[in-house]
This record gives sequence, structure tokens and C-alpha cells, in this order.
Amino acid sequence: MGNSLKEISKKIRTYLHITKASGIARRYFVMNGFDGAMTTFGIILGSWIAGVAKPEVVLLAGSGACLAMGVSGFFGALMAEKAERERHLKEMEEATKNRVNPIHYRAARFVVIYVALIDGLSPALTAAIALSPFMLASIKIITVSSAFTISLALSMATLFLLGIYLGKIAKENGWLYGAAMLAVGALTAIIILATQLLNT
Repeated sequence: MGNSLKEISKKIRTYLHITKASGIARRYFVMNGFDGAMTTFGIILGSWIAGVAKPEVVLLAGSGACLAMGVSGFFGALMAEKAERERHLKEMEEATKNRVNPIHYRAARFVVIYVALIDGLSPALTAAIALSPFMLASIKIITVSSAFTISLALSMATLFLLGIYLGKIAKENGWLYGAAMLAVGALTAIIILATQLLNT
């Protein structure tokens, strides 16, 4: 079991190295993770302002939005990445007169699915983090008001951690990137609050 996992891990690293897809996967993870976090944050904040008292309503709205993002992200990335990989393979075939190493075909097939899964699952992950307090509220472990408070805090923490991760990728100060992400979240909150006040 251990050897097979090592072999799979080695094969994945080889495929990512051949296709140079690690950077693409990171960008997809951050972009869609950010979209999922911000979408859920907006839904939760809007529900709190609107005085929603049923956690199931927030869960349905949040999970529905991020499910749509995940599905569209998966198939969008699948089609885009497939087209890019096929174009690259054809260029290699022309350059080598159809003497391309078969590993390039296997790597391309793997990376198309790998990148699509990251694109589709990253918003679901960040949304699940933010929505988890409402799951607890729906089974009466915590109150709805507590769920709103914890969820908004988790959303901001997720944005901050995404910023830290971006800083690490850029090899710069992760705290500054984290602060920038928090600023985006705060700006979103201000816009939602202002819109609500204008409509009342």
C-alpha cells in the first residue's frame, strides 16, 4: 500500500513537471477559492442583514451558489485545458515528426482532470468552511445568531489564509497579502451594507 502510494505520488509529480501545470493549478485554486469565499461571505452577510432566522435557508443559498460555481468551474477548466493540451501535443508532433514520447499524452490526460478538479472543488471547500456553523445550527448544536458570527469570522479567516498562501507563492510578505484579502472582504461588507441601507 505504502509503495503504491509512493509510486502514484511520484507519477503525479512527473506529470506536473512535464506539463508545467503546478502554477496553473495554484492559480485555479486561489481564484476559485477566493470566488467561493466571497460569494458565500456575501450570501451570509446579506442573510444576516435581512434577518434570516432559518439556517437551512442560508445553507441552501450558499451551497447552491457554490455548487453552480464548482460545476461551471470544473467543466470550463476541463474544456479549456483540454484544448490547450491538445494544441501543445500537436505542436510537439509537428516538431518531432510524430515521435512524441507517450508519457506526454498520459501527462496531458491526467493534468486536464487534475486542473479541472481543483478548479471545481476549491469554491466548494471555502464555501463548506463558511457554511459549517449553519450545519451545526440546523441540528441545534449552536444558535443561528452564533452561526452568523462564527461563519463571518471563518470567511474572513479563509480570505486571510488565501492571502498568506499567495504571499508564499510570490515569495513576499504573506501578511501583506492576507491584509489585502481582508481589505477586499471589508470593502464587500461595506458595499452590501450600503446597498441594504439605500434600499430601506
